[in-house]
Amino acid sequence: MQQATLPFHYAEETESTGMTALSGLPAYLDLAFVARLGQSVRRHVGVREGTQGWTDAQNVTALVMLNLAGGESVDDLRLLEKDEGLGRALLTAETHGVRRAERRAQLRRWRKERSRTVPSPTAVFRYLDRFHDEAEEAGRRSRKAFIPAANDALRGLGKVNADLVRFAGGHSGHTEATLDMDATLIGTHKRQACFCYKKHKAYQPLTTYWYEADLVVHSEFRDGNVNAGYEQLRVLKESLECLPPGVSKVMMRSDSAGYQKELLKYCAEGRDERFGVIEFCVGVNVMAEFRAAVSEVEEEGWHDLYRTEGEQREATRQQYAEVCYVTSWTGYSKNSPDYRFIAIRERMPNPPLFDMDGEKLSVPVMEMGDGKLYKVTGMVTNRELPGDELVRWYRQRCGKGEEVHSVLKEDLAGGRLPSGKFGSNAAWWAIVVLAFNLNSAMKRLVLGEEWVSKRLKAVRFGVICVAGRVVRHARRLIIRLARGHPTHDLLVSAQRRIHALANTPLRA
Repeated sequence: MQQATLPFHYAEETESTGMTALSGLPAYLDLAFVARLGQSVRRHVGVREGTQGWTDAQNVTALVMLNLAGGESVDDLRLLEKDEGLGRALLTAETHGVRRAERRAQLRRWRKERSRTVPSPTAVFRYLDRFHDEAEEAGRRSRKAFIPAANDALRGLGKVNADLVRFAGGHSGHTEATLDMDATLIGTHKRQACFCYKKHKAYQPLTTYWYEADLVVHSEFRDGNVNAGYEQLRVLKESLECLPPGVSKVMMRSDSAGYQKELLKYCAEGRDERFGVIEFCVGVNVMAEFRAAVSEVEEEGWHDLYRTEGEQREATRQQYAEVCYVTSWTGYSKNSPDYRFIAIRERMPNPPLFDMDGEKLSVPVMEMGDGKLYKVTGMVTNRELPGDELVRWYRQRCGKGEEVHSVLKEDLAGGRLPSGKFGSNAAWWAIVVLAFNLNSAMKRLVLGEEWVSKRLKAVRFGVICVAGRVVRHARRLIIRLARGHPTHDLLVSAQRRIHALANTPLRA
């Protein structure tokens, strides 16, 4: 029977050839080895401490590689297993630098001869379940925010990510860290999930992103009904502990979820022992008191905001103004830090069909002294930048933060959670974050400037998903690509840079 219209058809290879569709992934294995990712997993996680079955490092490495390869679910490990060439590379990476006694101990972990290169989906589901603490579920209360306490294994994954951040951030050489704190919704149909503020079931991780280094420093998995600003100060403190020693200055940006007096005073008053004063810019809840202060701004106090494209400077429909707004928590002592409040207004093109007091609209609307309607937003800061520069700096977090969450949920597997158990999903999300940071380190430290701005789908097409053949020669693996393939030179250069990283100490 004819198989297709065009004169070709598919047939299974009858012999072992070492073919792979993922020739670029061994470079990520190489980088993970230099970053000591496996050692960090063995040191911190401790789920598979027994003498039987897959180790922690094997499980986590397999799931990180699955994410980078484009897998969306645990079941996609079946496809990874059938990639013979990648399997050879994984086995080689597992035993490299391991003493003979340790290699023999690994072989004894299987009662029968080992037949797989990555864990089966069933084994991985059982592994993820070990991160769930059923006893914590008893703490849930109806209509109340609750974050189940992480067990030792889940906290261990956070420590692994901190080690990876210190490696990548330490080699980047950045001495400043702008931390963007934002939450994202992961829609789900899991029966155990809670409803979020958008009235559908979801989970809502709170993520701290290091802008300069393109790294997710910290991400706490949460239920959908947990407010984005819930315990944000604690999350900031935990994020600060993850930064490498070379960072000497920290700045923080957040939307209005971060408008909390304890968080702002902690930053402004220099309570952090390591970094002292943390410069910040946070969105303001436009309540009645703030609107009253905005209404007192004279017309000449408003200044145009400009958009710069190339060498052209173009005025926008928005204006900003310094607002004299004193709250009860800012303090009246002469030694109290200064808090600047800035309002931004944008002329409404058409009169809205809602109440004009702003209470029933998704964005606050005010009628100014000129009799026109404006959409109004606000921010508070302790920085001394000119107003227009401050607005531009603050707005850098918006597009980039959304992009980071899009990569985590769409380019990687963070948007498709594997279980109804909170801890299992939290572990899955933590491993997705590890894959994100490993890819970021690959782009910035290894592939070079040309790849820094590329999304993961471009990296997959140009680096990872390249056909090749893995052969063994003289006790080494050789990954052969098609003659003249442009990725060959890129991967050779990548290997050299990774080797150089292995011999370069972290910057203090």
